[in-house]
Amino acid sequence: MAPIWNGTERLFAAVARDIRRLRNPQEVAWFIVPGGSLRQQEDFTSLEEKPQFPGASAEFVDRLEFIQPNVISGIPVYRVIDRQGQIVNPSEDPQLPKEQVLKFYRSMTLLNTMDRILYESQRQGRISFYMTNYGEEGTHIGSAAALDDTDLVFGQYREAGVLMHRGYPLDLFMAQCYGNASDPGKGRQMPVHYGCKDLHFVTISSPLATQIPQAVGSAYAVKRENSNRIVICYFGEGAASEGDAHAGFNFAATLECPIIFFCRNNGYAISTPTSEQYRGDGIAARGPGYGIHSIRVDGNDVFAVYNATKEARRRAVAENQPFLIEAMTYRIGHHSTSDDSSAYRSVDEVNYWDKQDHPISRLRHYMVNQGWWDEEQEKSWRKKSRKRVMEAFEEAERKLKPRPQLLFSDVYHEMNWHIQKKQESLERKQYGEHYPLGQFEK
Repeated sequence: MAPIWNGTERLFAAVARDIRRLRNPQEVAWFIVPGGSLRQQEDFTSLEEKPQFPGASAEFVDRLEFIQPNVISGIPVYRVIDRQGQIVNPSEDPQLPKEQVLKFYRSMTLLNTMDRILYESQRQGRISFYMTNYGEEGTHIGSAAALDDTDLVFGQYREAGVLMHRGYPLDLFMAQCYGNASDPGKGRQMPVHYGCKDLHFVTISSPLATQIPQAVGSAYAVKRENSNRIVICYFGEGAASEGDAHAGFNFAATLECPIIFFCRNNGYAISTPTSEQYRGDGIAARGPGYGIHSIRVDGNDVFAVYNATKEARRRAVAENQPFLIEAMTYRIGHHSTSDDSSAYRSVDEVNYWDKQDHPISRLRHYMVNQGWWDEEQEKSWRKKSRKRVMEAFEEAERKLKPRPQLLFSDVYHEMNWHIQKKQESLERKQYGEHYPLGQFEK
């Protein structure tokens, strides 16, 4: 998406584009300088006098002037509904049916309820670690709903709602966080590092931004398969400062991979605010520099996220091109249970986003305006959703831990003798000749 310019600048840009299309090298050339002014450039008497450098499309100028940052308005933020749940532009209304909107809302609130219970579980010492998704539920559900079920998802560690919307059950969320015998990863991962092969959700990795070049490589493979699938890669604005992000962007653009880079710009990379992370206009502004189609959306507007992701997916499949979506939102919770955000931001700041511009309340306003939701339905659903989460929670606590001898059973097709020896030694050393069967799954 191009930045918004005023009328004069837009006219200058249009004139300059039209002139650049002229094939006669003797035609007069113009150029736009920072601030939007249009200046005449030297006449070219032959094609050879025009720049022939292979690295860029450009014209010669005869005046020394550096390109200045922030000389035009920032990239605008696309939205569909305002904070009161009213459609801003009827032509942008996705016209989603009632049941689909209700599913959006139930997924967002169920995720919120699960977050609260697991967060308190960690505080009580029941699990070792947790990361909430407070305030970012709209980015999860809006984007997940716009994807095809076979599209491959690379998450960071704050995309639980994407997996939930695809049908991942609550008991497996709980099992992963508890690392019990029902956990597909057998407790070998930190909590909130989910993954599901059947739902095409690649298991989360702890190192920041490593999923970005991995996702691009997968997108290149998808392109070669010609399978009408795409890859979507989620990350935060902090991860966009990692070298892996820059490598991934360039890789995707030059090889024309069908991928959506979905950046959740939630204001903070752990304790580092965006003002200390970068000086440019956010993350979406980087896209054009790599040759990537880019847009900035209101991440607290689930419909805006849905529309942008749906169109980006359509074009990524049709054109084999990468797209960058920067979803502007706010991380209401702490970065993780290892973080205390009150040390670097005010309570008033957090309360504003929690009370005045929350994606859940905004969608609820919309549903109430449509006559699809009321206070009684809200109370009933809150009670029902909490009961569902608590049942899964209690089941997870009852489950036994996986036996240590099972931890290697799915790693090797044939276990090497030295691994077997080490495993047996570990078992004898830690558990004696017999396992305490009361603590481990048989």
